[in-house]
Amino acid sequence: MAYAHDVHFARGVGCADCHGGDPTSDDLEVAMSKSHGFLGKIRKPDIPQVCGRCHGSSAGAFKQRFKLSNVADSLAAGAHGEALRVNEKGPQCVSCHGVHDIAAVSDPRSPVHPTQVVRTCAQCHSDASYMREFNPSLPVDQYAKYLTSQHGKLNSAGDPKPATCVSCHSNHLVRKVKDPRSPVYATNIPQTCAGCHANPKYMAGYNIPTDQFSEYKKSRHGVALLEKSDLNAPACNSCHGNHAAMPPGPAAVVAVCGNCHQANEELFEKSAHKDIFAKQNLSGCVVCHGNHGIVAPSDALVSLDASSPCSKCHTSGDSDKSVPAILRIRSLLDSLQTGKEYTEKLLDRAQQLGMDVSDAAYELKGANQALVQSRVAIHSFKVAELEAVVRPGLEVLASTRKAGAEAIHEYHFRRQGLAVSTLIVTMLALLLYLKIRQMEKETTKTKTKA
Repeated sequence: MAYAHDVHFARGVGCADCHGGDPTSDDLEVAMSKSHGFLGKIRKPDIPQVCGRCHGSSAGAFKQRFKLSNVADSLAAGAHGEALRVNEKGPQCVSCHGVHDIAAVSDPRSPVHPTQVVRTCAQCHSDASYMREFNPSLPVDQYAKYLTSQHGKLNSAGDPKPATCVSCHSNHLVRKVKDPRSPVYATNIPQTCAGCHANPKYMAGYNIPTDQFSEYKKSRHGVALLEKSDLNAPACNSCHGNHAAMPPGPAAVVAVCGNCHQANEELFEKSAHKDIFAKQNLSGCVVCHGNHGIVAPSDALVSLDASSPCSKCHTSGDSDKSVPAILRIRSLLDSLQTGKEYTEKLLDRAQQLGMDVSDAAYELKGANQALVQSRVAIHSFKVAELEAVVRPGLEVLASTRKAGAEAIHEYHFRRQGLAVSTLIVTMLALLLYLKIRQMEKETTKTKTKA
């Protein structure tokens, strides 16, 4: 009898507690009478309500004794509950826990034990015909991908600690990915992954750092996602994958970064560094930019200073033939940056003086664009290609700088002209005043003689 091994049987829950009827009568007609509340085989849509008598919001003595939580309401509020309301084939309690042989979650026999739960979820989520009845757009290869992941490999080997479906999606209150309250909503993913990966005690024995989340929060990516809520910014799964989560190997890093930074990837793939990095088993972009703690790149990265990534492989001196190219690349970047800053100050000065330099200010955007493009172009590591991008920017700077200087010169010219004009008007006014005084004196003399 399967129920003899059920966790409910061990805690004194009898058939009538779920199916109704009179458990005190030996007469089947009485015991299974509808007048005594006998339900018989419970309809699937009604199962959560029946389970909710103990596992719901009610506060019975039985519930208090065994410290049962309110999972029935959680199920109803989630995506599974919504599916059940739409289609009676939807998932409910017995879909995951079983019927008459329910084992505790901590029991390896349980379908929801950490080493079993992935297969349990896959019974529905790997069935294309079944899933089509709810959402045809949902993928049905998650289980196959999970088996290829580091989590899946360890889990298949019997390790209960690596992440399973419920570790990320929760168990009873499973929310849709697009729901901002979901643990796997874009802005919540880093914190969800950190639940394990930032816990040194939990991660002990796996030889994995636990500072990834703290590094990520300070990174350019982390600030964009967590502080600015930019959903296009990468989270953990953007680089590592989600169901098939694995650290990208050295050969795959450039392709992973290229999902967002396509132009940089294309230039790097054609550069000399690609083959050099591949031979040394170096992880492309990570060598210069890092991984979890990526900060906003600056032109200072291109130098031979000890803090520069260039210095990891290149040394100043005649023996390194790449040094002149590195210095030239930095010089080109600096010429654009410093030229842009000087020209902006020049145009700001002209505007403060009341001169119209709006055309020059608009034209200066071309230099900004050239600067952005040049910082992408350095991934080709070819001076000639960078010069071709920088040259139009320098021409724009020369033109706008000239316009700014001419505007300031015109201002001073106008001031000088105004000063001269004011002096002339003042002198004329003084002469007129003197002439009037003279005429008044002559009039007074004439009146005296008369």
